[in-house]
Amino acid sequence: MNGYFITFEGVEGAGKTTILQDIHGKLESLGYDVVSTREPGGIEIAEQIRHVILNTNNTKMEERTEALLYAAARRQHLVEKVIPALEQGKVILCDRFIDSSLAYQGYARGLGMDEVFAINQFAIKDQMPNLTILFDLEPKKGLSRIASNKDRERNRLDLETISFHEKVYKGYQILLDKFPNRIQSVNADQPLEQVGKEVLNKILLYIKK
Repeated sequence: MNGYFITFEGVEGAGKTTILQDIHGKLESLGYDVVSTREPGGIEIAEQIRHVILNTNNTKMEERTEALLYAAARRQHLVEKVIPALEQGKVILCDRFIDSSLAYQGYARGLGMDEVFAINQFAIKDQMPNLTILFDLEPKKGLSRIASNKDRERNRLDLETISFHEKVYKGYQILLDKFPNRIQSVNADQPLEQVGKEVLNKILLYIKK
């Protein structure tokens, strides 16, 4: 495949979504054909699954059910949107992908990273991202940003305790050590403009390499 699959990861409130939109515009202005998408979601079926997963009424959802729903949404999104765009040589910017499942369900929920990776291998086969940008931010700061942002959608994960979000953060640090060639960390505790500049530089360095 000729395209580039670039994923954005991090704790809640790290700024990924805002930066992704900014990077999309900047890459387009440089002449790249860019597709922005998100997980869970990005296409109609996966957006419907997203509604089930993140609905604040669904507090009874069991951990394995949650992990399987994410994997199902991921599979549909991949075959319907990501792979066709890669085959057309586009740059895909995706807000979350497999690393979210590994950090949230694998580590923070205690299902085991290897077990959750196995579920997702069935869903994605070998389609891993080319590059993953990890937005490094302390969970307390991320949750504080969310609390002050009235426009952001509230979801079921926002109801979790601070200790859960701290486990997610630790899960991401483990992944950073495990996949050093794919995952690159950016300090997200800086002005958005500076974070955006660093992210763009990392992406361009990768693409031009």
